[in-house]
Amino acid sequence: METITVERIVAAPPHAVFDWMSNAHNYTRVGFVLHEHLARPGADAPYGVGAVRVLGWAVGWFWERITAYDPPHSFEFHVYRAIPPARHEGGSVTFTAVPGGTRVVWSTQVELRFPLLGALLTRLIARPILTYVFKRVLDEANAELRTVPSDRGTAAGR
Repeated sequence: METITVERIVAAPPHAVFDWMSNAHNYTRVGFVLHEHLARPGADAPYGVGAVRVLGWAVGWFWERITAYDPPHSFEFHVYRAIPPARHEGGSVTFTAVPGGTRVVWSTQVELRFPLLGALLTRLIARPILTYVFKRVLDEANAELRTVPSDRGTAAGR
């Protein structure tokens, strides 16, 4: 099982970054993520708890269920089906206000399910690909959101 963690400061307030990141359709702006479909909306928000999102990447398909949703602080997900087959122990994305924007930490635990080779293939192939795509998604969020005004000076920011 590999833990993959990517961290980045996005130059926008936490609520804007959370809204952008929790909507998985935004991931399709990165060439590696080819398709996103919200198969089932969440209970209290489209991408909230219980939501099922299907993501088609250049390297496979992932069926994810949102298991926790705490705007604008964090959300968690579980990949319950994957092609190629993988075991997923859960993932999370957290958002913390910092000077200059929002610190985003995206973490997941995964291992490809291939007899005898799963751990090796995960380390040599899946880990670098997931790390690359996570970084690209965060880069895209930063590029799109850097013009979003902060909350400073508003009632919400006091």
